[in-house]
Amino acid sequence: METTVYLAVNGTLMRGLELNDNMLLVGAKFVREAWTEPAYRLWSIHDRHPAMMRVNQGGAAIAVEIWSVPAAKMSVLLMLEPPGLCIGKMRLQTGEEVLGVLGEPFLCEGKREITQWGGWRAYTAHLAQEKQQPTPEPPAAENLPGPLSPVV
Repeated sequence: METTVYLAVNGTLMRGLELNDNMLLVGAKFVREAWTEPAYRLWSIHDRHPAMMRVNQGGAAIAVEIWSVPAAKMSVLLMLEPPGLCIGKMRLQTGEEVLGVLGEPFLCEGKREITQWGGWRAYTAHLAQEKQQPTPEPPAAENLPGPLSPVV
């Protein structure tokens, strides 16, 4: 019987997203959706993928997916991840501790914090909504104010 481990993923490895094929490539199986305990912060790395870190203050619960991954394939999966992402222990809202994809601190420095969205899917939905909002047309030249009168 093959040994498997639970892995919590919070970004592009999730079902239907850009790198989900990497999960399938290593024979991982989706188990369930879950939330972390409220001790994590999330950053967008150039709007390509997230990076999550556990913090002592200012954390929130983040949406994750739990996958069962063959233990012998974990290193293959990690090597397919973008630079700066790593595997560490993650605590779920239920108190359960599983392995999870986390971001190294250097990766998050100077990046947009997206913790308030509660997860990568919610953040990318927000980005899609922003793109759908019409951009206001600039005013026509005849509606612009004329040159300023010199101050006397």
